[in-house]
Amino acid sequence: MSIVLTEFARTRLFPRESRRNTIRDCTSEEFELRLNTNPPLKVLDGYAPFCKLHVHENWTSTRCIALPVTDENRACLRSAYEARSSDELPVLVRWFEGVDPPVASYLVPILYSREQLKKEGALISADWGVVGCLYTSEPNEIPMAPITMMRNALGVEQGGSGVPLDRLAYNRSVAFWDKHANWRG
Repeated sequence: MSIVLTEFARTRLFPRESRRNTIRDCTSEEFELRLNTNPPLKVLDGYAPFCKLHVHENWTSTRCIALPVTDENRACLRSAYEARSSDELPVLVRWFEGVDPPVASYLVPILYSREQLKKEGALISADWGVVGCLYTSEPNEIPMAPITMMRNALGVEQGGSGVPLDRLAYNRSVAFWDKHANWRG
């Protein structure tokens, strides 16, 4: 099984100008090599048959991507309408500013099959392409954000995957993200 970073993931996980909330102490090439030479601790099924999550112990200083919302940090929450790329419609997002999250215990790359990526217009030479990565304290998946589920249901034309909305999974996601937020450094 071979794995490559998609361009979408490369620009988000390894931006030209390094940010505190991206993967640290590792180049995109080193990250790819590590995924191809070190087996994951476990493989989780994703939200669709074409999606898998590989759980790896964090070998970097990358920090947890999501934090609980508390009375102490609630004033640090910010929001704005943003698009992940120029092809997508802006959606409402929220995040913390001015917080110092702990170092993540696990990196959990999100993989899509070559066939799915081809449907979405991203051709890769490997069997699987990394489309994102979770930085977590536990060896588990963080629920996909509700807006990402909605975007996926809109189809590939709107930057999604074409997977219909699962009401139960959506409600679990809302329960998590109502009490957590990402952060920006």
